[in-house]
Amino acid sequence: MPEYYYTHTPTSEHEERHFTSVFMGKTLAFETDAGVFSKQHIDPGSEILCKSLPELHGRVLDMGCGWGAMTVMTLSRFPSLEVTMADVNERALDLAVRNVQKNSMQAKAVLSDGFANIEGEFDAVITNPPIRAGKAVIYQMFADAKAHLADGGILVLVIRKQQGAPSALKYLKELYAEAETIERDGGYWVIECRK
Repeated sequence: MPEYYYTHTPTSEHEERHFTSVFMGKTLAFETDAGVFSKQHIDPGSEILCKSLPELHGRVLDMGCGWGAMTVMTLSRFPSLEVTMADVNERALDLAVRNVQKNSMQAKAVLSDGFANIEGEFDAVITNPPIRAGKAVIYQMFADAKAHLADGGILVLVIRKQQGAPSALKYLKELYAEAETIERDGGYWVIECRK
C-alpha cells in the first residue's frame, strides 16, 4: 500500500533536499524530505494562495501545513502574525519547524489530525487541503475551520478546478456567511470565506 503525505508517521527512507525559492522578491530557504507533500518544490497552488492573501492580522492557523511553505511565505509578507502550523504528518511538521527557524521566523507547531488538537479561535485559517484524503475529509475540515474562526474571521483555501473547486465553492457558500473566489490562476482557485 502506498504511503500518502497525510500518513501520521511516514516510514519511507529519508531523502532530504535543501533549496531556496524567491517569493515576492524575497529569497526563502527550505528543507524537504520523502513522505511529505510536494517534496521537490513549493506547490504552485500554495504559492498562488500566499500571493493572493488579503491583509492578515492577529492569529493565523496553517492547517495541513506540510513542511511549512505556506507559513514561511505568509510570514514573509506579514511578519507580525501569530501563526500556528498544524499537520497530521510528524515528519512534515518537524520540517515545518526547521523551515520557520531557517528563515528566522517564529510559529507554533501542533501535531493534529485535522482540528482534533487545535484549541482557541483564529482570525484566519489558511489551507491547501489534502485533496487525496477525500471529499468527506476536506469538507469536514472546512466546517471545523469555521468553528475555530473568530467572528468575522476568514478561511482562505486553494483547490484546483479539476479537483472539485466549483462544488467546494458551492458547499462553502452554504456553510459560511460569505464565500468567493479571489484568484484563478493555472487551474487553481483561491477561495476566501468569511464567518
